[in-house]
Amino acid sequence: MYSYTRAESRERGKLFRQGFRQSLADCVDPDIKRRIERIDQAAAERGALELAALHKVQADARTDLAAAKAVERTATRADKPAAREARKQAEQRVRLAERAVHKAERG
Repeated sequence: MYSYTRAESRERGKLFRQGFRQSLADCVDPDIKRRIERIDQAAAERGALELAALHKVQADARTDLAAAKAVERTATRADKPAAREARKQAEQRVRLAERAVHKAERG
């Protein structure tokens, strides 16, 4: 996963266009390729950190869901509606976390 900042995206695009023009003239500057690789490496490191954080959020959400299910199963009749609502909210957080992780891993 890559996570580019806006400045990195602009710089990478500019370097790519310069490299493309130079490749048409068959005289590519190796500094352009190095700078693009440096930007890609920084974005990959940032992306890996963000993906690890998303996995942690997902694991925490699943743990919270398990606790909410246990509370719902052991709730008294009067507390059942509140416990059910808490479980539904925990399920929603799990779905959002899973969607975020899937989106990050895919693109």
